[in-house]
Amino acid sequence: MVETVPADQYEWPIIGPFEVGRCAVLSIDWQVDYCAPDGFFADIGLDTAHIRSALGPVAQVLAAARAAGMLVVHTREGYRADLSDCPPTKVARAIARGHPVGREGRYGRLQVRGEPGWQIVDSVAPLPGEWVIDKPSHGAFHSTDLDQRLRNRGIDLLVVMGTTADCCVSATVREANDRGYDCLVLTDCVADVSEARTASTLESFRINPLGATAERSAFLAALR
Repeated sequence: MVETVPADQYEWPIIGPFEVGRCAVLSIDWQVDYCAPDGFFADIGLDTAHIRSALGPVAQVLAAARAAGMLVVHTREGYRADLSDCPPTKVARAIARGHPVGREGRYGRLQVRGEPGWQIVDSVAPLPGEWVIDKPSHGAFHSTDLDQRLRNRGIDLLVVMGTTADCCVSATVREANDRGYDCLVLTDCVADVSEARTASTLESFRINPLGATAERSAFLAALR
């Protein structure tokens, strides 16, 4: 196993060698309502085909990380059935845009925990024993115990995949950066509602000092 991973900004990690024991793979919000061709995003005219195009690469990385014995963490965005953990401003904005949080949809109530649309799609679903972080926000660290659990395991490196790139992925990377984690965003394992938005977010990651970016092939080579 190599000591560093070639990335766009620097040899990752920036401090110390790459070691499986100090690294977790973070797979963000590959949920049915965001990925399915007939889910919530599709209902409001967004391009779920582009999002689904990343599922194969994500599954490949998950398989390699599992084989290497690496910690795998999944996240799901969603709220309690009574929406008591959803900020009133977010509720109001969703109503104003015509797709209220908690409304009935093809896969149950939108963004409500336990509903079919809230579940992670089968191709990248968690295996028994893998961590699943349920977050009432875009970022994976807000109002969750993720930071404490990672620190308890001695984790300070995060390999990031997920959707949507400019929202939940970006929010999580920014939160992680503020907490001292060194993130590697796999550029072909994140997706948004269009190729242009994905490209724009990845360019912001490359320019801003929030971590490093690389294609999955560089990370997979480091695991061999």
